[in-house]
Amino acid sequence: MENAKTTIPTQTAAQESQLHFLDYWRIIRIRKTIILAVFLLVLLTTTAVTFVLPESYMSTAKIAIEKEATDIEPLGRSQSPLQYDPYFVNTEFEKIQSKSVLYPVISNLNLMKIYADKDHYGDRSDPNPTPWDLQDTYKQLRKNLDVRLSRNTSLIEIRAYDRKKEIAAQIANEVADSYKKWRLSDKEENSKRGIQVLTNKLVDINDQVEAAQKRVNELRSKYNIADSSAETPAYQVSLEREKVSALAVELTRAEAEYVFYQTKLDELARLGRLDLRKAVLTAMPTEQQLPQLLSELALAEQTLARLRVDYSPEHPDVRRAAALLEQVNKQIEDRLDGILSGLTNQVVSLKARRDQLQKAVEEAKRQVAEEAQKSGEYFLAKRELENKQKIRDAILLRTLQEEVDMALPKASMVQLVEPAEAAKRPVRPNIVLNIALGAIVGLVMGVGLAFFIEYLDTSVKTIDDVERALQSPVLGVIPQNIGNILKEGPDSPHAEAYRVLRTNILFSRKNPSANALTAVSGGAGEGKSTTVFNLAAVFAQNGQRVLMVDSDLRRPSLHKFLGVSNSIGLTNYLLKQNTLEEVIQTTSHPNLDFLPSGKLPSSALGILNSARMKEFIDDVKRRYDFVFFDSPPIMGVSDASIIASLVDLSILVVQYRKYPQAMTLRAKQMVEKVGGTMLGVVLNNINISQDSYYYYYSGYYYDYYSKYDYDEYKHHDEADAEVQTSEKAASADLKPKY
Repeated sequence: MENAKTTIPTQTAAQESQLHFLDYWRIIRIRKTIILAVFLLVLLTTTAVTFVLPESYMSTAKIAIEKEATDIEPLGRSQSPLQYDPYFVNTEFEKIQSKSVLYPVISNLNLMKIYADKDHYGDRSDPNPTPWDLQDTYKQLRKNLDVRLSRNTSLIEIRAYDRKKEIAAQIANEVADSYKKWRLSDKEENSKRGIQVLTNKLVDINDQVEAAQKRVNELRSKYNIADSSAETPAYQVSLEREKVSALAVELTRAEAEYVFYQTKLDELARLGRLDLRKAVLTAMPTEQQLPQLLSELALAEQTLARLRVDYSPEHPDVRRAAALLEQVNKQIEDRLDGILSGLTNQVVSLKARRDQLQKAVEEAKRQVAEEAQKSGEYFLAKRELENKQKIRDAILLRTLQEEVDMALPKASMVQLVEPAEAAKRPVRPNIVLNIALGAIVGLVMGVGLAFFIEYLDTSVKTIDDVERALQSPVLGVIPQNIGNILKEGPDSPHAEAYRVLRTNILFSRKNPSANALTAVSGGAGEGKSTTVFNLAAVFAQNGQRVLMVDSDLRRPSLHKFLGVSNSIGLTNYLLKQNTLEEVIQTTSHPNLDFLPSGKLPSSALGILNSARMKEFIDDVKRRYDFVFFDSPPIMGVSDASIIASLVDLSILVVQYRKYPQAMTLRAKQMVEKVGGTMLGVVLNNINISQDSYYYYYSGYYYDYYSKYDYDEYKHHDEADAEVQTSEKAASADLKPKY
């Protein structure tokens, strides 16, 4: 199922594409006369102009060009390989055709006189022509030049056209030579101007170097600077800075040591005597005497405490132990004072050393700044001198290079690869090419004009146009050049189209009792009378009793089909001048009766819109199986609208490619506005042989009937018509049925 669903849309799309192409082909077939006329007009015009144009010869000179090239390598640099540059080539095209190149060509070849010579253009009426103006000659010469790239190469072709082959060759070669000379002279002039600028700049920079050298010498003498080499000043400045750096490092170390001992001294000074003993041991781990004294103090305190237990304070041993204890305490205190005093002296010494180093650093910095201040201006002037010397050397080298490059040969910038020669045969006009282009352009213009006319044509062209614009079904398609079905007989191939129409009418009726029918159209000449006549004949040939009423009172035409008189008819009946039996006439077919329109008095223009007309329609509907009414164009007079409102059904006859769709749509709306029933549309006068779109609706015309049978039938039909005409001429004008 999925494959089937996928295939069906593909086939539908292909069919729509094919039908779309057939629509284009249909337009081409229908408008083939316009296409052929435009094609022949353009082709003949092109051919005539081609043979009228004078002959022209072409000569070609080929040259090779490069951007900036010398025959040998330039001094001090190498030539870059040539690269294709489209902008460069296009620019050179314009230069070749510029006035700077072509003016010398005009002068050297005396083209102002040559172009003025009428014999040069085939006119010998003036033996002594006036020379052309220089600008006019330049414009003519540029028209006769064609500069382009040679195919698949980088060579440039200079094509010159002229009516004389010798002059064409001379122009091409002279243009190439003039371009080469101009290019070389332009390069030489540019080089000279550049060298002059460099020379002037060199003189100026030499003056600047001399001035800078003088200033350097003055500064050297002023500051007594020993400048033996370019590296000496930098080396000296470096030693001074290293000295300053070393002093700064030593100062930092001395400052740190001073701060360390000063902090330690401040901490010890804030402590009590007992706490100081312990703090000293911690702060000065290298102290040896104080720990020993503290040990002796502890031993003395123990001894004194033990003796006091056994003896009184006055005991000699107690007194000796107390004296020893006091002596040890005194020694400890003295040692603490000595330690603090030594630490104080050390702090003072460190401070003095720090201050001394600080002064040394400041002095070294001052000396470095002084030296830099003395030599800075000198070395700045010396550096400026060196820069100017480098610039002078570069300009001098470039000047020498340009002078040598200018002297080098530059023939490779423009090389004449192939000189122009006189042509053997003319190249203009190209008869075959012009005629071929004329044929193509004529065909394109013809097809374009045909499609443009088709676009402007808003008339009915296809069944789809009718159904889309009118929203009504197409009941029948009537081919072109259909005659009288009664004369051709029931076996006529033309009758099949009306039999199809009859069948569609019968099946389209919703009410079987609706047997009164009229044919209307938007404009005149759309074939409604022929449609009514042949449709009535087909119904009659099918066995139904049919009455055909010519209700077109202003321009009746149905009586001409039957070859009868129109002196008495519908108007006589409606005016009560004759009875119905007196005005209805019989025809050659027993089932078909005819009611002419009769003469319309000027005082009875609104006779159709009367009660007697309604009674008449009701009466004939009862007497006949079908009643067909012919009517005038619905857009012209009101009679058609009246008839459409009185009968049961209406069919709209549309002439193929005659009136705009808007007019046809308006005709349908008028029928519906008066209350008529629009059954469908009949497309009339279709050219089956030109429009294959309708072949499928009328293919019987070619398939079911052979040409031989149709021609034979037509021959017998014409003979019968002559007999019937002679019989009718001998008979009376009226053939009443009753």
